[in-house]
Order: sequence, then C-alpha cells, then structure tokens
Amino acid sequence: MTADVAAELHTIIDLIRYGASRFNAAGLTFGHSYDNALDEASHLVLHTLHLPPDLGPAYGQARVTAPEKAQVLALFERRVNERIPVAYLTGEAWFAGLSFKSDARALVPRSPIAELIEAGFEPWLGGREVNRALDLCTGSGCIAIAMGHYHPDWQVDGVDISDDALALAAENKARLHADNVQLVKSDLFVGLTGRHYDLIVTNPPYVTNDETDALPKEYSFEPELGLRAGDDGLDLVLKILRDAPLHLSQDGLLICEVGESEHALVELLPDVDFAWIEFKVGQMGIFAVECAELIRHNARIAALAAARR
Repeated sequence: MTADVAAELHTIIDLIRYGASRFNAAGLTFGHSYDNALDEASHLVLHTLHLPPDLGPAYGQARVTAPEKAQVLALFERRVNERIPVAYLTGEAWFAGLSFKSDARALVPRSPIAELIEAGFEPWLGGREVNRALDLCTGSGCIAIAMGHYHPDWQVDGVDISDDALALAAENKARLHADNVQLVKSDLFVGLTGRHYDLIVTNPPYVTNDETDALPKEYSFEPELGLRAGDDGLDLVLKILRDAPLHLSQDGLLICEVGESEHALVELLPDVDFAWIEFKVGQMGIFAVECAELIRHNARIAALAAARR
C-alpha cells in the first residue's frame, strides 16, 4: 500500500470499506465465522480498535489515530498476503453471542448449531428435560461452553481427542466462567464408559479426502484432524451413530452436523428417520435423530461403521 492511499483513510468506516475492497480484490475465501468481505473487515477493524462488534453506525465516522490505522492496515496485509483466517489474526471468534479465544489449536468456531443453542434446541427437544449434555469433538469448546452458558442448570461434557484443542477449550472455559462444563479427553465415546446424556451434540470432522485436499489456503492453518473424514466424509459420523445409543437416555436426542456429506449419509441409510433442521438461512447439513431410531437401525449402522476399519 502506498503512503498516499493510507493518508486518505481517516475514519472507522473508511478502514472497513477499504479492507472489504482489498479482500474482495484479492479473491480471499470466506468461511471462518463470516461469509463475506465486509463482515470480516468489520470484525478485524473493531477488534483492533477494542470496540464492540455491535458498535452503532454513528461511530463509523469516528476518526482513528495514526498508530491505530497502521495496526489495522498491517493486519489487512497479513490477511491478503498470508491468507490467515481473521479469527487467528485477532485471536477471537464470536459464537452464539459469546467471545471465544481462537487459534490454530482448533477449528475456528463457526457452526450453525449456535442458532440451536440460543433457541434452547427447540422444537427438537420437545420440552423434554435435559440434565446432562455432551458436546462430542468439542475443539475450542465453543458448543459445550455455549450450552453451559445458556443452560446453567445443565451439566455439560466437552470431549475431544486432541490435547491442543482441550487446552484451548480450558482457556475458553475459564474465560467464560463455564463452571458447569467438564472437559474430557476421549477418542469419540471410548473414554466415556458409564456416562449417559439426555442430549448429545456433535460437530465432528466430515470433510471428504478430495475436498480436504482442495480446500483454499485459509483452511491449511486449521488442524486437519478437525476436517478430514474419509472418502465420503462419514468415517467418524458412522461410529457416532453406532455408539450414541450406549450413552443416550431412553428418550435421548442426538444432533449432528455433517455438512455436504448429508447426501452420502442419506444414500447409505435411507431408512433412518433423520430430521434435517431448517435454519434462518435454510438447511445446513445438520440433523436430529432419536435414540430409539438409532437402536432400530443399529445393525445396519454397525455394519457400515465396521467396514471403515
């Protein structure tokens, strides 16, 4: 960037507009918390200026100091030249209205499950009581901690196989005072013997091998362990479907995100009554399924899961 260009940027809205234009011109990929250049630029500018993400429009005309401008523009250049996700540049991601620490130890928080958490998982829970809930493949801890935050009477377990992810989740647990959340190291359900839940929520790896290999550079900063899941993206999902009934209460509910692997799952298990959840922006590859339904089809699911070994 030339000094002349920088000299023409005076206000918060100048910086946001300039950042969005730079991001679009550079052909960046958006998909880590935000799906467009304007929102990414806004997050980066407001975070750097220590301002809230819901800052009123009137403040857009506020002028920035030269050191503030230099700091913002330096991050713009890193976003464009290095393709690092904005959440990793700022160290912060917002999920379900909460601020989480975000770094390369776990995927950037971005699941549509946030909308379900804020809605109390209704109408899918149908008013049933939840005492214990599980977030399987918790990563940064965002789903488990958000569930604990909005439902302080729930006891929530957040489970992951990655020590790095669990260390980040522990920092987020302390950051958000989530005393009703327990973090557990486990390879899926292996370390959860004897634990039962009324609700299991999971956003496991579900990206196919081909899709993982072709992902834009932004995704290369995230741990591949949280993305890659076999030729059809269902290697872990099938194990979860097989073993979930062993850890669900009799009328328990499983909510699982599979993204684009939805089509492969329906093709493999056409007789299973998956309820595909509609979000404000439409279907997002997330289903709810009853424990009884998983038990009914367990033999078929187990056979498919065994074939993945």
